[in-house]
Amino acid sequence: MFKLIKCEDTIRIPPDKFGQPLDKVAEGELKLKYVGVVSRELGYVIAITDVKVDPVGRIVAGDGATYHRATFTLLSFVPMLQEVLEGEVVEVEDFGAFVRIGPVDCLLHISQVLDDVVAYDRHQGALFGKRTQKRLAERDKIRVRVTAVSYGGVGGKIGVTARQPLLGKLEWIREELEKLAEVEKKLKAKR
Repeated sequence: MFKLIKCEDTIRIPPDKFGQPLDKVAEGELKLKYVGVVSRELGYVIAITDVKVDPVGRIVAGDGATYHRATFTLLSFVPMLQEVLEGEVVEVEDFGAFVRIGPVDCLLHISQVLDDVVAYDRHQGALFGKRTQKRLAERDKIRVRVTAVSYGGVGGKIGVTARQPLLGKLEWIREELEKLAEVEKKLKAKR
């Protein structure tokens, strides 16, 4: 889920940037500090908007910079457990596929692709269901459910599954819905 988070912080304006527009310098300093940050509190920070800076700053002894209070809004991607999201397969490996959702690549482990035995075909760069013959490859659009979110380490990690009804490659979901519609028609005809 994408969120707009209102924040307040004190920012340091270095002396070499004095004379430049305060709002632009403050926005640049805030981008350096926040954009790309991954944390439990903020999620995956994508952008900063709506920066307002107090023009009256403080000076700290021994530091030639000024310190200003700033309020701003962060655009952040905060994945929630059990959330259903759509993305695109960006890479397929022998252990699963990476699905790009928003600004992050999530791991769809090979065991979570289908209710089938799944094999990796290195030559085609795809995963195949042995019984169903369903194929998952790069650029496929897919719907998944978030099963794990970890903010530790570099960049954090998100695990997803497609092994539930109405999840998986969008083409598979359409086929499943068409089959359900046919069954419903037959049931109505019998009444």
